[in-house]
Amino acid sequence: MATTRRVARVAELIKREVSNMLLKDIKDDRVGMGMVSVTDAELSGDLQHVKIFVSIYGTEEARAQTMEALASATGFIKREVGQRLSLRRVPEVVFHEDRSFERGVKVLSLINQLSREREERESTAEEKESSTSD
Repeated sequence: MATTRRVARVAELIKREVSNMLLKDIKDDRVGMGMVSVTDAELSGDLQHVKIFVSIYGTEEARAQTMEALASATGFIKREVGQRLSLRRVPEVVFHEDRSFERGVKVLSLINQLSREREERESTAEEKESSTSD
């Protein structure tokens, strides 16, 4: 079992290398259909499995095709990670779509909408008060 510090360090290295591969080395056009960025890499304590979370900007169709392309490139990515990081055992790679950015944008827009509604109610209440006091 690797130490927590080593697991975190190797996960960060894998995240960086996979990001570089997505930008430069993967030739599949489907990966480029949606803008892809690696948001996180979770490595198991025994360094045997890594979940790579990707954020994909684009239509649902582009997302689906990008995820298919990433799944088909898994063997290449695993081999490259092993060579670039000189790992004794290369972890199994699994891609997961990260939609947390979208959820964050949705929450922020709801907060902004509530804030606008509150300001409108307050300004309406102030107008009523000023008209009744005259």
